Amino acid sequence: MTTATSVALQRLNSLLPLKIRQSALPPKLLSLHRATLTSLADRGRPPDREELHELLAGSDVDAALRRLADDDLVVLNTTGNSIAGAYPMTTEKTRHYLIVNKQPVNAMCALDALSVGPMFNAEVAISSECHVTGTAINIRMQGEALLEVKPSRDVHVGVRWQNPSACAAHSICLEMVFLKDQPTALEWQAGDRDNTSLFNLQDAVSFGSGFFVPLLQG
Repeated sequence: MTTATSVALQRLNSLLPLKIRQSALPPKLLSLHRATLTSLADRGRPPDREELHELLAGSDVDAALRRLADDDLVVLNTTGNSIAGAYPMTTEKTRHYLIVNKQPVNAMCALDALSVGPMFNAEVAISSECHVTGTAINIRMQGEALLEVKPSRDVHVGVRWQNPSACAAHSICLEMVFLKDQPTALEWQAGDRDNTSLFNLQDAVSFGSGFFVPLLQG
C-alpha cells in the first residue's frame, strides 16, 4: 500500500468508521451483519425477514435493523422493514453493476465495486461508466487481481471527500467515481485538490481492500 493510499484509508476510516462500529455490536448483530455481507455476495440479496428472524434467534428484528441502520452498517429499504444493502453491496440501483458468484448485485460506489473481489476472493465482473464522459467501463477481477480492464488500464478512481450524511450510500458514495483515464481524472480534479484524491486502479483495489476486508475478520 502506498503512502497516499494509507493516508486515504485513515481518512475514510475517520469519516465512516465501519469496522469500529461493527466491533461495538453485540454478538448476534455482528453475526447478522456478516451474514448480510455474505448473502449479498453469494445470492445477490440480503436475508429476508424470515431469515432475519432465524439469524437473530428470537430477538427483535426491527430493533436490530434500527441499530444497524443507525450505525450506517446497512441501508434499509424505503419502508424501513428490511435490508436493501450493506457496504459495499446493495440491491438499490446504482451506476455500478456487478456479477459476483454468477449473481447480479450493485455496488454503492466505484471504490466499493473494486472491493468485493478482495473481500470474498471472488471473481467479479464490474460494469460501470466514467463519471465525466459516460464512457463504459468494464473490469473483471479475481480477488485483488485485475484480469481485464476496458477501455484501458488507465482507468482511475476519484474520491471527493465530504462528511457523510446519516447514510453514506446516498452522500459520500456518490462522489467515489470511475474516470476513464488520467487526463479525464485530472480534469475532474482540477481546482479542488484539497478535497479530492485520485487513484490508479491497483491502488484503488488496495484502498478498498484495506477498508472492507476487516469487516469479515476478527
